[in-house]
Amino acid sequence: MTDVMTRAGVATAVPERAPRRRSGQWAAWGFLTPVVIYLVAFYAWPLYRNLDLSLHRYTVRSFVQGGAPFSGLDNYRTVVDDPAFWPALTHTVVFTGVSLAFQFAIGMALAVFFAQNFRLSATLRALFLVPWLLPLIVSSSTWSWMLNSDSGVVNSLLRAVGVDPVNWLTSPSWALTSVIIANIWIGIPFNLVVLYSGLQAIPAELYEAAALDGASGRQRFWRITFPLLRPVSAITLLLGLVYTLKVFDIIWIMTRGGPTDASTTFATWSYRLSFGNLLPRFGPGAAVGNLLIVMALIFGLLYIQIQRRSRL
Repeated sequence: MTDVMTRAGVATAVPERAPRRRSGQWAAWGFLTPVVIYLVAFYAWPLYRNLDLSLHRYTVRSFVQGGAPFSGLDNYRTVVDDPAFWPALTHTVVFTGVSLAFQFAIGMALAVFFAQNFRLSATLRALFLVPWLLPLIVSSSTWSWMLNSDSGVVNSLLRAVGVDPVNWLTSPSWALTSVIIANIWIGIPFNLVVLYSGLQAIPAELYEAAALDGASGRQRFWRITFPLLRPVSAITLLLGLVYTLKVFDIIWIMTRGGPTDASTTFATWSYRLSFGNLLPRFGPGAAVGNLLIVMALIFGLLYIQIQRRSRL
């Protein structure tokens, strides 16, 4: 009799779980749906649209009305054969590499400095965030004024110390350097915040044990801080790389890619092809944008591969 009642209780309990599971599934889909809609609307659809532009021969009329003829990889061949391709690629690599190197090195130095937790360290750290919080158009305009050949603050200081002024924004030799300096200044706070957060996760006991063993500050950095910060450093460099590859507003506001394309990168070249001419070339412009996406994707996959190997 007891076994019969027990089985009956189990039989009645099973149907009660099904509605709970279904309600949990509906709740999961309810939370997931806005994310999926957002990703499709702002990531998947723009990527598809950009790929479609690069594979067709679009004009202004066909862009509005449709019916652009399929051109395959002709737009990509046009871009690669363009005389501006290799200079733009070189400028993109130099702009990205130099910016990342200095942003990371200065951000690391500041993070180690502020990790000492001295008086007013929190206030000074907050002040260093100002370049990151300012709108890019404000930062770029400020640097354009500071580096102005005639009335800029930088040239005024150079004259004061007896150094000849430099045509920062109008000289082909200095234009790329000028936008790199501005981009480094804007990107330092991001590296500082992320690396400082990573330093807080390192146990203080490791530094105390190293100090008892007689390790100097430099040895503690290279033997403890830097190795334990590798995961944080990797993601910091990856995010910085993705951001720097697509930097457009800083360069466009300061130099517009000139003079004589001396500071043109893939980002500014793509915009100029698509919107900077009387006859827009949407296909080649989209092709250049896709090359930027491929570059970022390659480094992202490389980062994932390195992370997998480090876990083995």
